[in-house]
Amino acid sequence: MNPNRRSILSVPGHRESMHAKAAGSAADVVMLDLEDSCPPGEKVAAREVVKASALNLDWSRHTLTLRINDLAGPFALRDVLDLIPEIGPKLDTVVVPKVESAAQMHYLDHLLTALETEAGINKPVGIEAIIESARALRDATEIAEATPRMKCLVFGVADYSASINMPLSSISGHGEADGLYPGDPLHFVYSRLILCGKASGLKVIDAPYGNFRDAEGLKVAAARSRALGFDGKWAIHPSQIEVVNEAFTPSEEEVERAKAVLHAFEEAKASGKGATAIGSSMIDQASVRMAEDVMARVNALFS
Repeated sequence: MNPNRRSILSVPGHRESMHAKAAGSAADVVMLDLEDSCPPGEKVAAREVVKASALNLDWSRHTLTLRINDLAGPFALRDVLDLIPEIGPKLDTVVVPKVESAAQMHYLDHLLTALETEAGINKPVGIEAIIESARALRDATEIAEATPRMKCLVFGVADYSASINMPLSSISGHGEADGLYPGDPLHFVYSRLILCGKASGLKVIDAPYGNFRDAEGLKVAAARSRALGFDGKWAIHPSQIEVVNEAFTPSEEEVERAKAVLHAFEEAKASGKGATAIGSSMIDQASVRMAEDVMARVNALFS
């Protein structure tokens, strides 16, 4: 299992040929998707395709997750009942779309517990909740703290935008800049989601960038996500993985700066000082925590 969550490659559950390619990709996480990328007429048959891929392909270089259908719809229950007993040990998380309440997370938690107990699965399957509506964003803290299974909050930009009646300003509605608003119209949304997720000890993952041929646009969007505090970003095409991984990997300059901070602070501590400076910049415990976070990311990447 890959300990990182920089890039999450979404792969249609019914497209078996794509699964093998995803298993050979550089994505940190591969998400087999039974929801939006899987047509309604393929959803039932896709379960068997997903099961075979989860069991037979080598996922050792990746974290494997499964996006089920909307819990309020007609497919999710059987997604969970049919797949978890079979592939639960292979999965890190179940990714839940269109989450509206903590009660839904309680329901899924109990369902997973029952299935794991019956199947003798010892490692609990985690949960990722996709925040895709105004109501879900309002209640993001309650959702994040609904169960110890929670691992991530994920932003669903297109459905969220639809829920608040934002205009469709790009073909996909997935994160491309529109220029209609003097600033980023979703800045508050990003910040609130990150606040709720991080305060609850979760990873927070950004939505995909819809124009998979626009590498420069993706680079800008991913850099913004990292700057705000997101831990990673979905990819909808293998060509996006390298750009996303690079954005969420500390740069050489960032690593050297972190090392300098830690070295300076160790010297200050040895001499009995509580704070020090590098040039005209003060170094204190907060600076150290940021530097330690950078080095923890680096160590996770190369461990």
